[in-house]
Amino acid sequence: MIQFDILTLFPGMFTGPLTESILKRGQEAGLLQIVLHDIRAYATDRHKSVDAYPFGGVAGMVLRADVVYAALAGILGTAAPEVGTGASADSRPPVIYLSPDGELFNQRIAHELALLSRIVLVCGHYEGIDERVRACCFDREISIGDYVITGGELAAMVVVDAVARLYPGVLASASTYEESHGDGLLEYPHYTRPAVWHEQAVPDVLISGHHARIAAWRHEQRLRRTLERRPDLLEGAILSAKDRAFLQQLGWNPRGES
Repeated sequence: MIQFDILTLFPGMFTGPLTESILKRGQEAGLLQIVLHDIRAYATDRHKSVDAYPFGGVAGMVLRADVVYAALAGILGTAAPEVGTGASADSRPPVIYLSPDGELFNQRIAHELALLSRIVLVCGHYEGIDERVRACCFDREISIGDYVITGGELAAMVVVDAVARLYPGVLASASTYEESHGDGLLEYPHYTRPAVWHEQAVPDVLISGHHARIAAWRHEQRLRRTLERRPDLLEGAILSAKDRAFLQQLGWNPRGES
């Protein structure tokens, strides 16, 4: 089982995205556990204050280091919140901060995280979290894209979904084998009934019953679509000599080649 602990100011935002479809079935099957922790529960004053004005006079509010630290200490139990502490590697799961400053989330990172048994995700809000707790307690910072959203909650949902579906048993292995980004290529196009729609017919090869031809067509479509839509991915994709020759026939010019 893989467990996600999510620290948030707004646990209600997760109702729906994390309680439906594949994630719901994964939790019911005992493969996933998603635990929401309200950061506000760790505030100690009577107003349950979790943020304060930033020093220096800029606009906005910043989540307080003492409150976030207390939340992490409470969640991690006997394992210390600081990076590099704990009796063993298993005593302290990685703590990941969802931040626009972080490394860009991709399928490779999703695969890395899917190998873990527990992950702690911290959702920032307002102007972010006090830099002192970021420096001492976060193992990694992840961004889901070069844009700004209101808080880390939506980013946490994306990470949980992308990682959970890779965990063994959550989906059939065949369902993720040729998905976009699995090997650096985009997925091939799909067709279903009706066989003719708006005078457009399904490609003949798909109704030929010839499995080898279908597999070859699909692979070429993946190469073609990646070149057309995301040529930047080809530099890091897993390509055979035959793949490279096919792409070069389509006009691909690999970096460093004239």
